[in-house]
Amino acid sequence: MSRTIAEKRAAFRALHTSGCFVLPNPWDAGSARYLQTLGFKAVATTSSGLAWSTGHADNTLPRAAILAHLREIVEATDLPVNADFENGFGRDPAGVAESVKLAVETGVAGLSIEDSTGDPAAPLFPIDVAVQRLSAARRAIDETGGDTLLIGRAENFFAGKPDLDDAIARLKAYAEAGADCLYAPGIQTREQIEAVVAAVAPKPVNLLIGSTSSFTLQEVAALGVRRISVGGALARAAWGGFMHAAQALADGRFDGFEGAAPGSQLNDLFKDRA
Repeated sequence: MSRTIAEKRAAFRALHTSGCFVLPNPWDAGSARYLQTLGFKAVATTSSGLAWSTGHADNTLPRAAILAHLREIVEATDLPVNADFENGFGRDPAGVAESVKLAVETGVAGLSIEDSTGDPAAPLFPIDVAVQRLSAARRAIDETGGDTLLIGRAENFFAGKPDLDDAIARLKAYAEAGADCLYAPGIQTREQIEAVVAAVAPKPVNLLIGSTSSFTLQEVAALGVRRISVGGALARAAWGGFMHAAQALADGRFDGFEGAAPGSQLNDLFKDRA
């Protein structure tokens, strides 16, 4: 039975209260629907996966394209959807608030706001500016009902500024500004993860595992992490299979389709969408 947006949001919030869950990242409606069949409890969009599927680099699509994609994923699955909303699509806090309200209207159960600027010369907003932007997102969510989770992201390790102390200071400030969940993509070691979890406790922490990791789900849960996402990793895996098969064709070979999903299986998966 299809759940209402309010029911999806309530279920998503409940997932953050105990335990640890995996939040996989589909890049289109089909991948979202398949993930639902595997028993995942929620999914999250990936800005990179979407961008690559349209022939663009990450963080280059306009707000309108992101909002349309959020609606597509929300409508494709009965699962709660967490939005990768990049840095909030606003030149100032007021612009972020406007964009966040539009994102909430798509029906997402959560959305993340990054503190990255897109400027290689100054890749991170000063912490006070970043807090103002996240606070604006918090107010925008509260004004639309308050049941959408807000995730604050410290992009230090992705922006070429791998300073754990600064990342933690940012996450603590974002927690105080109203973030419901905290996220420092790029941290990898047990010590880094434990430090972040301890710094923002009791608020939940998201961990990115976007490449091969020696951690198991149980080990990550034991570190106090509430949720694990994989970013663009599933999309990269799909691209890897496609590129391998296409390169074989370009080389005059037809042996690159090994492991391809049967058409009958895909048709059965999507037959109710006719």
